[in-house]
Amino acid sequence: MELKLPLTKEEIRSLRAGDVVTLTGTIYTARDAAHKRLCGMIEAGEPLPFSLEGAILYYCGPCPAPEGAVIGSCGPTTSSRMDAYAPILYAHGASGAIGKGRIGTDVKAAMRKFGGVYLLATGGAGALLAKCVKSAEVVAFPELGAEAVRRLEVVDLPLIVGVDTTGEDVYDRARPL
Repeated sequence: MELKLPLTKEEIRSLRAGDVVTLTGTIYTARDAAHKRLCGMIEAGEPLPFSLEGAILYYCGPCPAPEGAVIGSCGPTTSSRMDAYAPILYAHGASGAIGKGRIGTDVKAAMRKFGGVYLLATGGAGALLAKCVKSAEVVAFPELGAEAVRRLEVVDLPLIVGVDTTGEDVYDRARPL
């Protein structure tokens, strides 16, 4: 299924855990250091450096771009590291996140309450995922280096719906080894 950003709440609610999708539009990279700063700004009542309304956050710290490329390898990082912060960001308008691995029950509860979706990117495929990035610009916290927030324009980024707005989780379907 091809998804064009920004997603409407109806589109988000129509997604089901296990759906294979491609994403085209604007997303923002943000790892734990950026999440902590964004949440601190929210708590302090400070304006954010970009709008969270409808934002999709990619849990990624891209490598430097090689000569002639827009971005370096940009694979997902472990999503549970953002669990302490993600509910606050959903409460302030974020529509979803892209990462790898399981997310916590508090994050799933926030997704159900505010209408968010968790999308899975393939770990270890950062160089291939980088080919979907058409532009990249640092928009916040440049001093964080790889963990600075970047606005990415992506085309046909391949993802799987990991957790939908009902709380259904593809990891719960997996059989134990």
